[in-house]
Amino acid sequence: MARRNWRDNLADKCRVRNTYVKEFIAELLGTFVMLSFGYGSVAQVVLSREAKGGFITINWCWGIAVALGVYCCGGVTGAHINPAVTAAFATIGRFPWVKVPLFVCAQMLGAFLAAASVFGVYYEAIDAFDGGHRQVVGENATAGIFATYPQDFLSIWSGLGDQIFGTFLLLLCIMAIIDKRNSSPPKGMEPFIIGLVVAAIGMSFGYNCGYAINPARDFGPRVFTAVAGYGPEIWVYNGIHWWIIPIVGPIIGAIAGAITYISFIELHHSPEEPPIAETYGMEKVATKEDVKTESNQNHNHVELGSS
Repeated sequence: MARRNWRDNLADKCRVRNTYVKEFIAELLGTFVMLSFGYGSVAQVVLSREAKGGFITINWCWGIAVALGVYCCGGVTGAHINPAVTAAFATIGRFPWVKVPLFVCAQMLGAFLAAASVFGVYYEAIDAFDGGHRQVVGENATAGIFATYPQDFLSIWSGLGDQIFGTFLLLLCIMAIIDKRNSSPPKGMEPFIIGLVVAAIGMSFGYNCGYAINPARDFGPRVFTAVAGYGPEIWVYNGIHWWIIPIVGPIIGAIAGAITYISFIELHHSPEEPPIAETYGMEKVATKEDVKTESNQNHNHVELGSS
């Protein structure tokens, strides 16, 4: 029997065995990675006054950020990294409701920590940009680096519709991408394709209010900006309690998107045939155990999140 070295012993002592704790940590880390890149891309564009990027670079970076966040935790949690995704999968019966608060807390904390980290990295640049006076609106505003704010012309109802529709598209596409009985991408490519979906949503529907499509992406950093001294305007913007919209809209849109895909596509797949494996030109009918394994793999496929 091989002798265990100190690294094996240390790893054994540090290993988390509780499933809930492991999933909390993984979901927190995936959200943190995604949002650190996302907020960082906005900070670079804003603080350089668009000398180091622009609207397109922000959208592409958010798409890449989503893919990287999913790769970080997909094997542990399915990588929701978005409370709207968690709520949608719980609603359609593919995620236990008892875990919803756990995942949402992890996502919100990951978002808060990502905002704090980006603020710390760019602290001196923010000071140089706004002279030390934190602003939500105006030429030197930096609150939009972290949370989303509507255009001046946008009403609260139009903003709600914007968020519902954007997240509706996100979940509709996610359901299609993870549906193994549809034209799903090769295994391991799902995060990349979903990142492209997020980039496409940003380039199509990012103008009105910044396409939050993720309550954690917006609320976590909004709480941070309250702590960082941006003032009460982060909650009431132009007389509108805007902070509610990126929470309620994405949840409604996500549930609607998931149900729509099931109603229009998934329910109408023909009954599954037992999987058949070909070995050197010979057809082999799968055993019951093979069918059960394949079914479990399909149901346990990655349930991915967004920006």
